[in-house]
Amino acid sequence: MTGKLRLPPLNALRVFHAVARHKSFRHAADELLVTPQAVGQQIKLLEDTLQVTLFERKGRSIELTESAILLSHYVNAGFEEFAEGVRRVTKSNYRDRINLNASPYFATHYLLPRLSLFREILPGADLRLTTMVDLPDFGRDDIDMAVQWGYGGWSDYETTLLVPDPKIICCTPAIAAQIRSAQDITRFTLLDTVKSKRLWPDILRHLGVEQTEGDRSIGFDDAATMRRAALQGIGVGLVSVIDAEEDLRSGALVAPLGHDALAGMRPEEVPGFYLILPKGHLRVKAVAALHRWLGQQDWSSDLKVSPLPQPTQLSD
Repeated sequence: MTGKLRLPPLNALRVFHAVARHKSFRHAADELLVTPQAVGQQIKLLEDTLQVTLFERKGRSIELTESAILLSHYVNAGFEEFAEGVRRVTKSNYRDRINLNASPYFATHYLLPRLSLFREILPGADLRLTTMVDLPDFGRDDIDMAVQWGYGGWSDYETTLLVPDPKIICCTPAIAAQIRSAQDITRFTLLDTVKSKRLWPDILRHLGVEQTEGDRSIGFDDAATMRRAALQGIGVGLVSVIDAEEDLRSGALVAPLGHDALAGMRPEEVPGFYLILPKGHLRVKAVAALHRWLGQQDWSSDLKVSPLPQPTQLSD
């Protein structure tokens, strides 16, 4: 029978946690209110205990070794669990509070119309909703879970795709009159959100369009601003289906390549809205209830719309 694993001193792990985040002994010392020498002693103690090298010194900077990178994931998760537990047991009025942060687009178009349904399931919960384009810091921002736009890949968290966010290529009728093929799109400024570095490249590759060094683009902080830029004729935009349907019906925008030009893109190339939270947060009953409810909703039903008037492409 093997003996129980003996953990390193908690203080050494706490110092490692700070050094790994800052990648600096000095900055970690400033945070912990100790000297850099004291930080170095704790790191040496941890390295001696584990019998591994955690940091490589390169001049005045340090780099995490492969062992340190692996260890940091578990140590970060552990300290987040500590912080969450302390918050839950010391704030009685916090136990039934759920702090949900959502992408502004998801909150406006999907979440708000349905929140009353969740109230019926858990009427006693104190739900607090905030919106943010970027993924919040769950510990610092006191967030239980978040709905984030992107392509997945948040391996440190519990992640669930709620709904894909397919796009429709849109522009004003004046610009559409000059587009006769997919290649013509690159003659105009390509509008996108700064959070996506791959959306237009993936789309152009799907359309068989060759990109050149001279391709112009403008990135915006959020989808709403990018949509307004398309409406003002600044360029060709990628508009989410719900918004695009409205603009195409009114005639303010046109889909020069057709409404379904991007329908055949591979699933991994289509961004979406993901439900994200630290795994430990699911141990809280109210948080687990909201997580379960969000995952059970048929968000894709909001994307099912009646056919648009044809044609969407301008004729000569």
